[in-house]
Amino acid sequence: MMHSLEIAIALAVVLGIAAQWLAWRFGFPAIVLLALTGIALGPVGGLLHPSQDFGSLYHTLVGLAVAVVLFEGGFSLRVEEIRGSVGGLARLTSLGVLLSWLLGTLAAHFVAGLSWPLAAVLGAILTVTGPTVVGPLLRHARLRSHAANLFKWEGIINDPIGALLAVLAFEYALGAGTGSTVPALTAKLVLILALTGAMGGGVGWLLGRLYGQGHVPEFLKAPGLLAAVVLVYVTANQMQAEAGLLATTTMGIVMGNRELAGALELRRFKENIVVFLVTVLFVVLTADVEVATLARLDWTSAAYVAVVVLVVRPLAVFLSTIGSRITWPERALLGWVAPRGVVAAAMAGLLGKNLAEAGYQGAELLFPLTFVIILVTVTLGGFTIRPLARRLGLIAEDPHGLLIIGASPWSIQLAQRLHEMGVRVLLADVSEYRLAPAEAVGVPTYWGEVLSDWGRQRLEIGRIGYLLAATENPSYNALACSRFAQELGRDRVFELPAGTGMDSDSPQLSQDIEGRLAFSHDATPDRMAHRYYLGWHFTVEKAPLSAERRTARAHRPECPEGGEPIMVVRRSGALALSSPDLIPEARPGDRLVCYVPGSDESEEETEDGSEAVAPASD
Repeated sequence: MMHSLEIAIALAVVLGIAAQWLAWRFGFPAIVLLALTGIALGPVGGLLHPSQDFGSLYHTLVGLAVAVVLFEGGFSLRVEEIRGSVGGLARLTSLGVLLSWLLGTLAAHFVAGLSWPLAAVLGAILTVTGPTVVGPLLRHARLRSHAANLFKWEGIINDPIGALLAVLAFEYALGAGTGSTVPALTAKLVLILALTGAMGGGVGWLLGRLYGQGHVPEFLKAPGLLAAVVLVYVTANQMQAEAGLLATTTMGIVMGNRELAGALELRRFKENIVVFLVTVLFVVLTADVEVATLARLDWTSAAYVAVVVLVVRPLAVFLSTIGSRITWPERALLGWVAPRGVVAAAMAGLLGKNLAEAGYQGAELLFPLTFVIILVTVTLGGFTIRPLARRLGLIAEDPHGLLIIGASPWSIQLAQRLHEMGVRVLLADVSEYRLAPAEAVGVPTYWGEVLSDWGRQRLEIGRIGYLLAATENPSYNALACSRFAQELGRDRVFELPAGTGMDSDSPQLSQDIEGRLAFSHDATPDRMAHRYYLGWHFTVEKAPLSAERRTARAHRPECPEGGEPIMVVRRSGALALSSPDLIPEARPGDRLVCYVPGSDESEEETEDGSEAVAPASD
C-alpha cells in the first residue's frame, strides 16, 4: 500500500475519534485507547511515522496544538472554583513542582544513570501533569467538584511551568561549556517569563475589552481568538523557547475570568477543538516511538519508572501540602494519579534531540523514558482513579438527579414525591417566595439564576443527570435546555410545551436550542397548573420483582385510568422521562410516576378543547 501524508493524517484522525467513541461507549479510559491506537499504527503496524511524514513541521505543529490546549484549559478556569484551597493549590504548583524536579533529578541520576544536566532536564519534564490527559481521566472518574478542580488547576498551571523549567535545565546544559552560571540563566529566564506572562495577560484583557464593547462581530470572535492564541504563542517563543506556553495559559486565565457576552459559545468552540487536538496529538506522539529505541531500556529504566511513580510524585505532593486545606484523601489521590501527556512527550522529543546533537551521551534515552512513564502513568491512572477515588470517598454520586427549573404548586408536589422516593431532586427558581413552600416540605431548592456562571458552579452539574424546564416562559425553557444540553446531553433535557398565547400559527423557536418535550403535547404550564387545582396529584406505581420471566410482563406497572405517565424511576436509580414521541416502558422493579385525577374531581373537555370543571353533585 502506498504510504502518503494524506493516509497518515486520515488514519490518525479516524482511528483516534473511533477510540474516543469506544471509550465513551464502554466506559474505558480514553487516553489508554488512544495510546494503544498510536502504538498499533506506529511501532507495531508501521503505518504511521509522524516525524518523517511531517518533517520539520512536526514539532511546530505539536507546539501550536499544545498552546491551544493550554489556552482552553486556562479559559475554563474560574477563580471561584478554588475558594478555600488557594493556599494548597499554590503550594502544589510551586513547592510541589520544585520538589518533583529535585527528587526526579536525583532519581534520574542515581537510578537511571543519566548525567546531571540530562537528569535535570528529564526531572523538569516529568513535573507536568497536563490537561491533555487529566481532562479525559476526570470525565471518566467523575470526581467530586473540589477534587476535580484541584486536578484541573494543577495540570493546567504545571504544564507551562514544567516546560519552562525544562528549558532552564536545557539552557544550563548547553551553556555549561560557555561559562554561563545557573543564577545568571535563572535571572534571564525569570525576566523573560515575567514579560511573556504580562504579554499574554495583556492580550487577554484587551481582547476581553474589545469583545465586551462590541468591536468584534460575533462570527469573528472564535476565529479571532484562535488567531490571537497563535500570535501570542509565536511571539513569546521568539523571546524564549516554550515561553509561549506560559503566555497562552495566562491569556486564557485572564479571559476566562472576565464577564464576556457569548463566553459560553466561545468555550464550546474551544472545547470541541481541544477534544480533536488531544485525540490526534496523542495518537501521533505515541505512533512516533521507535521499537529500537524502546529496546534500549533495561532494568535500571524500569527501576527509575517505579521510583518516579511510587516515590517522587507521592512524596512531593505530601510534603508540599502539609498544613493546607487539601484533605488527606485528596492528597492520596493526587499523589497516585499523575498522568503525563502531550507536553511531556513533546518536550522530551525536542530537547532530547537537541542535546544528542550537542554531544550528550544518553540524551537519546530522554524520549523513550518519558514515553514509558507516560504509558505507565496513563494506564495506572486510567484504570485505578475511579476505584481508588471511590474507596477514598471522592467519587461524585451517580448523575441520576433531576433539576427542575420553575417552582409552581404542581412542580413542588412532583419534587416532593420524588424526594420521598429517594430520587435526588433540586428545585430552582429566581423567586425565594415561590420556593418557600418547597423548603417547608423538605425539598432541596436553589434560589438564584441557574443560567449565570456562578449559578452553574453552585449547582454542581456533575450530580445532575436530567433537566426539566418548567417555567411559564417557553423562551427561557428553551434557553435553559440549550445551556445544559452540553453537559447533560440533548436527550436528557426536557421542557414543557408552550403555553398560553403560543398557538400553532405562532413562530416557533429553533430546534437547535429547544429540549425534548416533556410528558405530552398538552402538558403546558397552564394545563399542568389547572389540573393541580382540579385535584390532580402524583402517584407512584411499583411493580414487584418477578422470579419468572413469563410473568414479568404481567407485573409491569401502569398508570391508573385517566392518569398520565410522567417518568419511570429505574431500579438502578436512573430516570426515564416521558415525552410525546417516547413513553418509557416500566419493567419489573421499576417505579412509575403518574399524574392522576383526584377521586372527587373530574376534568372534562369542552367542544373548543378547553378544560372545564364538572359540577359537583348535590
